[in-house]
Amino acid sequence: MSCVSAGFALRWSPSGRSRMSPGIWACTVRRLRLWVRQAEADGGSRSDRLTTDERERMKALERENRELRKANEILKAASVFFAKELDPTRSK
Repeated sequence: MSCVSAGFALRWSPSGRSRMSPGIWACTVRRLRLWVRQAEADGGSRSDRLTTDERERMKALERENRELRKANEILKAASVFFAKELDPTRSK
């Protein structure tokens, strides 16, 4: 059995492992199934997975969320610091 993905011809052994010439990356049956599922999701025939665009957008939003949380922590610490400096009744 052979499979063509990303321009590489892959040949499968009976054990399910790929056999390739040296220098070409390995493609397992599991990886190939994941690629097919992702292609189906991107094509709209699967609704149980995020599309590639949705997945990239989700990663960008998660990254932005982490950055905003860090900025909020910094601002909270700065406000506590300046409140202590400006309020003479608080102990230092």
